[in-house]
Amino acid sequence: MRSIGEMARDGGLSVSALRFYDRAGVLVPAWVDPISGYRWYEPEQLEEARLLARLRRAGMPLADIRLVLAAWSGADTDLVRGLLQAHLRRLELGLSDARGEFSTLRALLDHRENPMTSLNTATARLSVPAPELAAALDAVRFAAGTDPELPMLNGILFDIEGEGLHLVTTDRYRMAVAQARTTGHGGLRTQVVVPLPLADAMRALLTGEEPVQLTVDGDRVTLETGDRQTAGQNLGHEFPDYRRLVHLPAGRRAHVDTATFRKALETGPVRPSETRKQDGEAFDLSVLRVTEKGTVIVCDDGDDDPHDVAVNRAFLLDALTAAARDELVLELGAPTAPLAIRRPDDTDTFSILMPVRLED
Repeated sequence: MRSIGEMARDGGLSVSALRFYDRAGVLVPAWVDPISGYRWYEPEQLEEARLLARLRRAGMPLADIRLVLAAWSGADTDLVRGLLQAHLRRLELGLSDARGEFSTLRALLDHRENPMTSLNTATARLSVPAPELAAALDAVRFAAGTDPELPMLNGILFDIEGEGLHLVTTDRYRMAVAQARTTGHGGLRTQVVVPLPLADAMRALLTGEEPVQLTVDGDRVTLETGDRQTAGQNLGHEFPDYRRLVHLPAGRRAHVDTATFRKALETGPVRPSETRKQDGEAFDLSVLRVTEKGTVIVCDDGDDDPHDVAVNRAFLLDALTAAARDELVLELGAPTAPLAIRRPDDTDTFSILMPVRLED
């Protein structure tokens, strides 16, 4: 017989998904240890698990999956074919409806006045302390996008307003925000998306302690420090309104020692995510829980705690490095709410990670 872990590995389903399907009566283990509660599956159930995984990836409702599995085991091929065909028709109709809605939305976008135009065509010249700009670039660089289908995310937003300069990046799955002080800018709010190669060239110049000059002139961005400078064109795309995305619901706050927490992530349990992908890549999950004592632990989700939050482990490790503090504050809300990583001494620099559902 296969253990639940072996069934998860061989069947293409996560352990939590197998528990869920057991509770739902879809794929019930052949035997459950009455003392430990551990689930065991017979060899012939592996085929059912693989079939279930395929049907769920295709988006079939659980009610239909129950019928497919029952008919599959009874060799009722007519019923199986009928259910598959009916689901395919639903998907095709849904896709047709979605295409119609997106066509309407594109037409609305074509005719909608863009309120951000003035932000990206303004001229600004300001002075920024080199160490602050360097620290801000280091804090956000890790979360920049690389998807060619979303070129507006493949850079760093420089958002200039008043005496503040916000740097923002996002690849949809995570977002990072940092701030640096400025002087000399008294004009309107100005935004420019600096492509990553230019941002990296800027960072290479920021080796001193003296202020540097940042100039935005339409679609051209220039950074000057002493007798050196780097310049280039902005990306020419609108960046999402990040201010709407960083207002998170109140969550549980926990202070963590960064080195200790990093070690717990690197050596603690992970949940492989073969069926989940971000930009086409499979990833490992770390499941986090805030204990009654207010500490954060990395757990294996053995008891299906409804407050557990699962995130991409590699992304979380990147965020810890970028935060560059010995102690950090984690904010964990509901399992469907983003996880925030904050500095205890700097409320304007933080990152957020989108959670990943534990149940397939």
